[in-house]
Amino acid sequence: MEVVLIFVPLLIISFFQSSSSSILPKSPYLGIHPEDEKYYFESQLIQCKDGSKSFTRDRLNDGFCDCIDGTDEPGTPACPRSKFYCKNVGSTPLTLFSSRINDRFCDCCDGSDEYDGSIDCPNTCFKNGNVGRKNHDYMSSRMHMSSFDLQGRENTTNLEDLIQKLKDLKIVFILEVVLVSMVAFYLFRQDVSLVTSDQRDGLGPLTYEGRGLARFLFSSFCSIL
Repeated sequence: MEVVLIFVPLLIISFFQSSSSSILPKSPYLGIHPEDEKYYFESQLIQCKDGSKSFTRDRLNDGFCDCIDGTDEPGTPACPRSKFYCKNVGSTPLTLFSSRINDRFCDCCDGSDEYDGSIDCPNTCFKNGNVGRKNHDYMSSRMHMSSFDLQGRENTTNLEDLIQKLKDLKIVFILEVVLVSMVAFYLFRQDVSLVTSDQRDGLGPLTYEGRGLARFLFSSFCSIL
């Protein structure tokens, strides 16, 4: 029973967090924000930004989530918390949550977020103009962008961050409910076996305390749910 108590939560965690991509980006540096390039290229050993652990550069964008904060997977959907950077050269750069990578929807105008081939995303960043003209127009539009537009983009990013945090809290809550429920069930089973044994020995009243504990745990979590 103790083995089951340990194994089941691990199975649930792997169910929620195992989202490794079977198709990896052609470049291991895809999705990295330009401001973070030095962080990734300075050493062969890279530390997760949250300081939890380190990983070697060959594990960058390998489709397996090593860092809880997604530092090692900026270009794949393997880590729920990682963010993908669209360069969108000639247009407006964009930062996406990893859940929008290979989701069959063209979020980046350069099509870099849909590299698995399931959908064709042509590069529309330079549409109706050459590179030089587009770069000039891009800089001009950035200078004249209204504060309302900037606030709207910031609000959208903050909302997505909040949604992701709520999802993480939901996973933690579910795991806590499962663990405590299993412990309560285990205690209840133990109590039942003691009742049977005590009844044979004429000591039935001694097991009331164990039954009370199991019932208290069950009733507490039922009231929370």
